[in-house]
Amino acid sequence: MGGDHGPSVTIPAALSFVNREPQAHLVLVGLEDVVRAELKKCKADKHPRLSVVHASEVVAMDDPIEIALRKKKDSSMRVAIEMVKDGKAHACVSAGNTGALMAVSRYVLKTMAGVDRPAICSIVPNQKGGPTYMLDLGANVDCEPHHLHQFAVMGSVLVSAMERIERPTIGLLNVGTEEIKGNEAVKATAKLLRADHERGVLNFYGNVEGNDIFKGTTDLVVCDGFVGNVTLKAIEGMGRFIKSSLNTEFRRNGFTLLAALFGRSALKRFGNLVNPSRYNGASLLGLRGLVFKSHGGADAYSYEWAIKRAFDAATYNLQDQLSTMIGELMPRSPDIDVTGSPTQ
Repeated sequence: MGGDHGPSVTIPAALSFVNREPQAHLVLVGLEDVVRAELKKCKADKHPRLSVVHASEVVAMDDPIEIALRKKKDSSMRVAIEMVKDGKAHACVSAGNTGALMAVSRYVLKTMAGVDRPAICSIVPNQKGGPTYMLDLGANVDCEPHHLHQFAVMGSVLVSAMERIERPTIGLLNVGTEEIKGNEAVKATAKLLRADHERGVLNFYGNVEGNDIFKGTTDLVVCDGFVGNVTLKAIEGMGRFIKSSLNTEFRRNGFTLLAALFGRSALKRFGNLVNPSRYNGASLLGLRGLVFKSHGGADAYSYEWAIKRAFDAATYNLQDQLSTMIGELMPRSPDIDVTGSPTQ
C-alpha cells in the first residue's frame, strides 16, 4: 500500500515478477478490497501464486514514526513484517515511509546480537561491470566510529553472500585517501578497520573518495547515513539527467536522429547501465529477518527489481549467513544510548 503510487505500481510489479519467476509466491498485504480490485483490473485475481492478507490500516508517507509504531498496529507494513517474524514469509518488500519501516522492523524483528543500529545498504553500477555496495544510505545520520565499524562488518557479509566474494574489499568514504584526512569519527573508524585488516578479520582497502564508487575501487563503501543518502540522491539525479539530456540531443534534428539510429544498441546498453530503476531495492541490514526498501517514487519496473533483490536474498539464505558470520565477526560496542529514531 506504500510509496507514492500504492497498489497501482506494487501489484503490476508483483504480477510481472511472479510470472517471470516460477519458484516465487508473493503475499500481497493491504486493504483487501483495494488489492483485489487492482488484481481484477490486471486480470490476475485468480493467480495461483499471488495471495492476499488483509490489513486494516496504512502507514502514510508523512506519518510520524510514533503513529506507525503505536497507533497503526494493523498497518500493511507491520502485518507484512510480522509475517517475516512468524516464518510465514521469507522477506518483506515495502515502498513506504522509510523511517517508519525501519522503526517497525526494528521493533518487531529486533536486531542481531552485537548490532546497535540497522543500516540501509544498496548497490550502484561501476565501470568494472559489477556493483558497488554502499551503506548506510539514510537510516543513521549521526554515527559514532563503532557504528561505522559495525556497518563495515554487516556490509562485508552481505557482499560475500550475494556476490560470492570470499574477502570483499572495504572502502571508507572520505574527503581524501590520506590517513590524516576526514573528521574525527572517520579517522577513528579507519583505525578500527585497519586493526581488523591486520588481524585478517576484514579486507580494508583504506579511505576512498566519491569518484571511487563508480570506478569500482572497492566492493563496499562505508559512510554514515547523512553522507550516504545525499550521495545516493545525487547519483540518481545525475543518472536521470544524463538519460534525459541524451534523449533531447539525439532528437534535435535529422542528423542526430540518424546518429542515434546507428548507435541505438550501444545507447540502449548505456541506458540500462545508468538507469537508477535497475538498482532499486535496499536491504535493511542487522535485523533478525529480511526487509527490503524500495524507493517511494518507484514505477512498476523499478519496484520489480526490489522484489527480485529480496527473492535473491531469500534464495541464497542470506539471513542464515548474516546471522552466522555477524555473530563471529561483530565487535562488541560500548554501552551507550542508541535510542534515537531512524530518519526518513
